[in-house]
Amino acid sequence: MKVTLYTLIALIAFAANSLLCRMALAEGYIDALSFTIVRLSSAAVCLGIIMATQFYYLRHRTSKLSHPFNDKILSEKGSWLSSISLVIYALCFSIAYVELETGTGALILFSAVQLTMISWGIYKKETLSAVQWVAFIIAIAGFVYLMLPSTAMPSLLAAMLMAVSGVAWGTYSIRGKTCASPLRATGFNFIRSLVAIPILLGIGFIYQGSLGVPLIHMDSITMEGIWLGCASGAVASGIGYSIWYIAMPLLKNTQAAVIQLCVPVLAALLGVLVLSEPITLTFIVASTVILSAVLVFILNK
Repeated sequence: MKVTLYTLIALIAFAANSLLCRMALAEGYIDALSFTIVRLSSAAVCLGIIMATQFYYLRHRTSKLSHPFNDKILSEKGSWLSSISLVIYALCFSIAYVELETGTGALILFSAVQLTMISWGIYKKETLSAVQWVAFIIAIAGFVYLMLPSTAMPSLLAAMLMAVSGVAWGTYSIRGKTCASPLRATGFNFIRSLVAIPILLGIGFIYQGSLGVPLIHMDSITMEGIWLGCASGAVASGIGYSIWYIAMPLLKNTQAAVIQLCVPVLAALLGVLVLSEPITLTFIVASTVILSAVLVFILNK
């Protein structure tokens, strides 16, 4: 029962990330760069508090046990390369959601993440069965179909940016497989990402967009946008990741991978319920093809 509850909360948090970002940008509450800055900052603060609590528990509550694994966990500090991947993911994610609908953006993101991780396995010469090869090719075909211009895909640039975001998160996930503590690694990587904030601010104020105005509009930033950014960073990202890392050890690897197939569907449903976004035929076909192919691939692993 506990693992089911943790998993459900984590999946809703992941889907909510797409909804909160789309809501903030579609309603014009905040610009994409400012949303990214708020999200990274609030996630860093939230995860910093969670890591401090974890440190207290491991150091003071289990000190009598002298458990060697605790020291290994506390030695995890993340890396700058992973932090760069995190910033690229968050920035492209926000910019893409200026034009993409919630479900479509989540499906592109998820597909790019999965295809990146599968491709890395192929590059590392992991042995694939004939069924897995067929599933992989079908998933790529579904992804190409999803990216084609249609009513569900008004902007190829936005779709490409979301794909880049997915590749960045896939890269982040691959690097995270060797972490002693994914939670602490993610926390330190979010803290490192704060170094990018002055750079983003400089780009936002100095670079003149196609309309000849800065990318960051201070006058257009509302409290609603800030609160949505904080919810995305602190709640959906910080707390969401923390709960997921609690649930993961209680799940089999295959279960954890299959369960994540629900995220794009949940995001699409939240978009329909909260933002009244339509579910297009393109989304239905692409999601069925891609998610089914990835499911077959995972189950044959």
